[in-house]
Amino acid sequence: MDAPSSREPLVVFDRVRKVYPTGAVGLDDVSVAIYPGEFVAIVGLSGAGKTTFLRAINRLIEISSGEIFFAGRSVTRATPAELRRMRRDIGMVFQNFNLVKRLTVLQNVLAGRVGYHPTWRVLLGLFPKEDVAIAMKALERVHLADKAYVRADQLSGGQQQRVAVARALAQEPRLILADEPVASLDPVTAEVIMDDLRRINRELGITVLVNLHFVDLARRYADRILGLRAGKVVFDGPVSEATDEVFEFIYGRPLTREDMRTGEVAARG
Repeated sequence: MDAPSSREPLVVFDRVRKVYPTGAVGLDDVSVAIYPGEFVAIVGLSGAGKTTFLRAINRLIEISSGEIFFAGRSVTRATPAELRRMRRDIGMVFQNFNLVKRLTVLQNVLAGRVGYHPTWRVLLGLFPKEDVAIAMKALERVHLADKAYVRADQLSGGQQQRVAVARALAQEPRLILADEPVASLDPVTAEVIMDDLRRINRELGITVLVNLHFVDLARRYADRILGLRAGKVVFDGPVSEATDEVFEFIYGRPLTREDMRTGEVAARG
C-alpha cells in the first residue's frame, strides 16, 4: 500500500527470506513497509508464513537473508543490548496467552515492564509504584482492573487473553504483534479482544499487526490487509479492496457460504 511520503515506516522488510532446517520456506523474498498508526491484518492459510512474518519482526525467528528494520534501526544486525531495547517497543500477544497461571493478573501485566529494569530487580519482583500504576491503567483499558489480585488461572480464556493484551500495553509499545489472538476463543469473546486491540490502536496510536484466520474480522477491524501464500505477499491493500475474489486468490480456492458466515477459512484437502 502506498503511503504519504512524509511518513516514515515503522517496520520495513527488505527482500526477507526464511528457510527452515526442514527446507520449508516461511518467507520468500518479502518486501513490505508498515506505517505508524496502521491496523494491519495478515491473512492466509496455515503454513502461509503469517507467524514467521510476525516473529521475525522482534527476532523470535532468525531470518535466512534480507533485512528487517524497526523505527529505522536494523533488527537483523542488532546486538543483544540493542535488540532488548527494541523489544521494549514491541508488545506481543500470543494465541495461548502465555501467562504465568499461579501469579496474579497484576503480576502478569507487570511482566510487560521487565525490559525497563535490571534482572535482579525483576527476579525479586521489585517494581516501582510508577510501573504498578502503568499496569493498572493497562488493565483498566481492557476492563479488568477489578481482577488485578485474582490468580490468572481463575479467569476465563477470554479474560486471560485480555490480560495478555494488557501486558503488551504495559510495555508502552509503539507496535503490538498479535499472533492468532482469537483462534481459540468463541465468536463473542473474539470480538471483545478485537475491540480492545482496535481501541488501543485508535486511542493511543499504537500500530497493530494481527494474524487472523477470520475473514469477517479482518474486514471489520483492519485498515489494511496483507495476504500471504506460500511465504509470498500476494495481496497488500486497503480493506476496501479486499473483495471475495481477493480472498479466494489469497487462499487459492473459492470461499464457501459457511466460510463467509463464520469467517473462518481453513485448508481443505
